[in-house]
Amino acid sequence: MRKYYTRPCNFYYGNYAKKLIKKKKALSLAGNPNIAFDQLEIFQRKKKRIVQNIICPISEIKTLSEEITSTIKADLKKITSRRKSICGLKFDNPQIMGALNITPDSFSDGGLFFDESKAYDQADLMIKSGATIIDVGGESTRPGSKVVNEKKEWDRIKNTIIKLKKDFPKTPLSLDTRKSYVMKKGIECGINIINDVSGLNFDSKSFNVISLKNIPFILHHMQGTPDTMQKNPKYDDALLDIYDFFEKKINFCLKKKYKKEFILLDPGIGFGKNLNHNLRIMSKISTFHSLGCPILIGTSRKRFIEHIVTKFDTPDRTGGTLASVLYGLLQGVQLFRVHNVKEINQGILVFNKILNTN
Repeated sequence: MRKYYTRPCNFYYGNYAKKLIKKKKALSLAGNPNIAFDQLEIFQRKKKRIVQNIICPISEIKTLSEEITSTIKADLKKITSRRKSICGLKFDNPQIMGALNITPDSFSDGGLFFDESKAYDQADLMIKSGATIIDVGGESTRPGSKVVNEKKEWDRIKNTIIKLKKDFPKTPLSLDTRKSYVMKKGIECGINIINDVSGLNFDSKSFNVISLKNIPFILHHMQGTPDTMQKNPKYDDALLDIYDFFEKKINFCLKKKYKKEFILLDPGIGFGKNLNHNLRIMSKISTFHSLGCPILIGTSRKRFIEHIVTKFDTPDRTGGTLASVLYGLLQGVQLFRVHNVKEINQGILVFNKILNTN
């Protein structure tokens, strides 16, 4: 557990950000000249509790104690370093991951795409609507779901993966699975990225499969298992506990000679978190930039939206999803996993145009 944590804040965008960076009045976020910041929020933690947090302009870092500045300088290097592209995905612009659930019991679409032809058509639609990567899954990990046999899981998705790789060779495919058997089969069929919601905790063989082939993966946080994760989840501090989890996993990967540039971070909104946990993570999500990896969020259609809007809830929760995506965009999040690709892409394009107009 760290003693100090660093969060970039007070952001600027577009041409104004570029001017501030050029005048050395602000720093670029993740090497992106279109987003700059000139302040840091510094959390001090002791015995798993935050004992102090301060806002410090970057121009005043040198006035802080040597103990704090050593951490901040190391964090700033990671906050400002350019994120290398992964499978052709460049992170200077927001990337949209289309969620394709080939399951009979997904929380979001209830098996609408369980049929192979419907799954293919949905992927085709999402790509044409602006998705730059498709995330294919054959096992539901909704709250309360049970584990699916690995061979059954693979049988659900293999034909769709093969056809998508053939017809859309330039679109990366992510494989949403917790099982090394399914990962191995997917990689053999051309899968580009592994998305394991267990954070490589479910199957002890998973990391070896990924590292052997140097396959990028999404380091996802989940407390418990899908069957138990929403039964009274608890944290000392959700934001910083997840930060510690990420840092520990990244260090493990580095010790195993796995390249850090292949890791994306997903804090797992709705996976073992209550409403307050989710809001704490989202409101301070730029904290994760100090780990030096691209950030992904998956807020699409999640139940926390219902908990906020109550009687104004809608089946697809597009409005709530878009609101969370645009907030993430303002915080420098690079990748968004969504179901309604066309609507979210439209919102991002309009929002960015307004944001970057003088």
